[in-house]
Amino acid sequence: MDTMPVSPRLHLTKRGRVVLTTLAALPLVIAAFYFATNGGGATASGEVGSVSFQHVTVQPGETLWQLAGDIAPSADPRDVVADIVHLNQLAGADIQAGQKLAIPQQYSR
Repeated sequence: MDTMPVSPRLHLTKRGRVVLTTLAALPLVIAAFYFATNGGGATASGEVGSVSFQHVTVQPGETLWQLAGDIAPSADPRDVVADIVHLNQLAGADIQAGQKLAIPQQYSR
């Protein structure tokens, strides 16, 4: 009878598992560090001067949609609302009377 020799199984020691895990995790740690320190962050430019925005104060009963129609009557109000929400870092389209909102420059008068 011909029996095939059994090949030995690979056996990792505790130290080998630590080294293998470290090598596998290292690119993830480097990527996380990169994104935490630089990814998505604002970078300074060499331009001199500051950007100024026109601000409006929300009147009682006024909605963001009404405001968009007032400041840019010829533009699509959906785009104007989205730009105001983004610029002012609002959670949604809800605004309060007395709230000051920055108006994107393309809609400033």
